[in-house]
Amino acid sequence: MSSKIYVSGLPYASTGSELTDLFSAHGTVESVNVITDKFTGQSRVFGFVKISTKDEADAAIAALHSTELGGRITDRE
Repeated sequence: MSSKIYVSGLPYASTGSELTDLFSAHGTVESVNVITDKFTGQSRVFGFVKISTKDEADAAIAALHSTELGGRITDRE
């Protein structure tokens, strides 16, 4: 069963492909959704990553929690 990871503290220029690349090293990424402002199109500094299993999601969280991405410290929960 897949798990959805909430990712916060993203840079304003974040893209789904960046998150896919980052998380795919730790598991099979099923989908990525970077939440954007409807007027500017910029990231609202959070998003969601759906990974295929809970074990892979836990491994990604452990490996990537409080890491730097684009000059900002990001959190995964």
